[in-house]
Amino acid sequence: QVQLVESGGGLVQPGGSLRLSCVASGFSFDDDAIGWFRQTPGGEREGVSCINGRPGTTFYEDSVKGRFTISRDYATSTVYLQMNSLKPEDTAVYYCATDCAYRDNHVVSFYGSWGQGIQVTVSS
Repeated sequence: QVQLVESGGGLVQPGGSLRLSCVASGFSFDDDAIGWFRQTPGGEREGVSCINGRPGTTFYEDSVKGRFTISRDYATSTVYLQMNSLKPEDTAVYYCATDCAYRDNHVVSFYGSWGQGIQVTVSS
């Protein structure tokens, strides 16, 4: 079955950086679009970024453009989210998910499988 395992979260000061990893298994990694999403306590889950299968076209929400970079390693079936210039408002539980898409300028996943999530806290 599909498995997505996130790692790399933690506590970082404003302006700092973190790199999240999502190791995928149980499906055809090369062909599937995989994305990152986040959810704050009491808030709705929102898209962050999405990367297609080969050649790996990328999409970003406006709130993270220029600060976050999504990438994928086909050899290890891993998707990364490099997060720079972090802000307190980036604090959330971050999830990776399959079958992401970019619709009406937003990253979405209607039918994807989800990881368990990992906490990112940006605070001084």
